[in-house]
Amino acid sequence: MKNSQSTYFSQRRKKQENKPSEPKKTVLFNKPYMVLTQFTDQQERKTLKDFIPILNVYAAGRLDRDSEGLLILTNDGKLANKISSPKNKTSKTYWVQVEGQPCASDLDKLRNGITLNDGPTVAAKVEQILAPDLWERTPPVRFRANIPTTWLSITITEGRNRQVRRMTAHIGFPTLRLIRYSIGNWTLDNIASGEYVELSSTKSELN
Repeated sequence: MKNSQSTYFSQRRKKQENKPSEPKKTVLFNKPYMVLTQFTDQQERKTLKDFIPILNVYAAGRLDRDSEGLLILTNDGKLANKISSPKNKTSKTYWVQVEGQPCASDLDKLRNGITLNDGPTVAAKVEQILAPDLWERTPPVRFRANIPTTWLSITITEGRNRQVRRMTAHIGFPTLRLIRYSIGNWTLDNIASGEYVELSSTKSELN
C-alpha cells in the first residue's frame, strides 16, 4: 500500500513539474477617477473588471480610488514585489494639482523630507510644471473661486497610504487632482484614460 501511494504521489509531482508555466503577463492601465484597483466589489462600484478583460492578472501596488493614472497589473509575483515593496525603491512619479501657489521654500520641505504622522518621508524629487495636456475628469475638479492652482511633479520611492496627498497638505497646499504618470521606466504616454496596453515579453522589464 505504501509503495502504491509513493508511486502515485511521485507521478503526480512529475506531472506538476512538467506542466508548462503560464506566460508572464504585464499590463499598463490608465485608471480613471473613482475606479477601484480590484476586480470585484460588493457595493457595485466600478472596478478593474469594467476595463480589463485579461484573466489572472492583479494590481501590483495601490492607487487610491480617487486618484488616476498608471496602474500595473501582472501575474508575475517578482515584478509585483519589485513595484510594491518599499525595499526595492522603485520610483513613482505623480502629477499633482494643488490648491494655491507653493514657493521654492515650500517645495524644498518636500525635497528634504518631512515628518508625517507615520514617520519621516524619504526626500522626494519635486518640480513645478506647466499644466499637462490631460483628459477631462468626470466629475470635474471643484475649484474655489479666486484661488489659483499649481501643478507639481513629485517622484517618491515609498508607497504609504495616500502619501502624496498628505505631503502636500502638510506644507499647506491640498491636492485637488492626483495622476500617477510613471512607475520606473513605464509611463502613461499614449494610453488614454480607461485604456490599457499589454506589454510584449521583450518590453516587460522594469528599470
